[in-house]
Amino acid sequence: MTFGIDDLPVRDELRGKSPYGAPQLDVPVRLNTNENPYPLPEALVERIAERVREAARDLNRYPDRDAVELRTQLARYLTNTSGHPLDVSNVWAANGSNEVIQQLLQTFGGPGRTAIGFEPSYSMHGLIARGTGTGWISGPRHEDFTIDVPAAEQAIAEHRPDVVFVTTPNNPTGNAVPAETVLALYEAAQAAKPSMVVVDEAYIEFSHGASLLPLLDGRPNLVVSRTMSKAFGAAGLRLGYLAAHPAVVDAVQLVRLPYHLSAVTQATALAALEHTDTLLKYVEQLKTERDRLVAELRAIGYEVTESDANFVQFGRFADSHATWRKILDRGVLVRDNGVPGWLRVTAGTPEENDAFLDAVREVKKEQNT
Repeated sequence: MTFGIDDLPVRDELRGKSPYGAPQLDVPVRLNTNENPYPLPEALVERIAERVREAARDLNRYPDRDAVELRTQLARYLTNTSGHPLDVSNVWAANGSNEVIQQLLQTFGGPGRTAIGFEPSYSMHGLIARGTGTGWISGPRHEDFTIDVPAAEQAIAEHRPDVVFVTTPNNPTGNAVPAETVLALYEAAQAAKPSMVVVDEAYIEFSHGASLLPLLDGRPNLVVSRTMSKAFGAAGLRLGYLAAHPAVVDAVQLVRLPYHLSAVTQATALAALEHTDTLLKYVEQLKTERDRLVAELRAIGYEVTESDANFVQFGRFADSHATWRKILDRGVLVRDNGVPGWLRVTAGTPEENDAFLDAVREVKKEQNT
């Protein structure tokens, strides 16, 4: 007799659910996980080795529990790139933006509380909500994947959620959310509860527009989350962070595990921040490639959602999973996010993007015959 998850006394809201994940298949071209395709420059690799070597001498001791040096440098990076002044008191860091989101939900969500997101969007918001015992509400979007502001305001007024998630640029659709929309949802959230509004800017460095960090002024219930996985090309590092009012930073420390950021993680992240200018040059290359993908896909005859991220959503397909398989059969792995009729491709190197475009041209030709 097989013993499985359903035989364990797991919480009811976890039954029947699947863990988050994308296929990790051994194919020539992998464009399904929104990674930065460029390896870290050798000078940065050497600097990481130096920083980690220094940290290794004290691995018998616990790391800086509050990651003060790292948070100081993250605040400096945010200030320099957004023009909005921040300091260490405004910034908190954790193991990937997913842990940042988890800590926010542990602090402001939990049993008897709810969170709302506007789907399709980053599926981990809902998964982490359920994992923390927070009720999840799926908010509305228009057919073009923009947020339906009047309907969203109505949903917030009706459900009075404790946490509101806004993802910009949105994953998996790629479109940015205007500041006016975020402000409208913030005002609606404060009128209803008040509640926390979390703006997930994981892909903001790839955007045509500016960060929403300046909206933090005068809005203590607003949080902006970021990651080093995308623009910094450091998905393997697992470093996320948030910017907010100092009171929010104090609040999340009530739930963070002791010494949650290892000395090696802190050292590696500090080395990466020393090479920000070099890493952001790769971002400019990827933005150019992203825009090329949009133009080429439309020329082939696909429908494409406007993208401010390092990926592109394209379609429409009668059977998106069957199309995903046809592209995979040609050696290219893209993402089937479960959005009916659509697939998502990460902007890769020029060579990877050429291989992808060749594959979808063949698929298009086959589907048209």
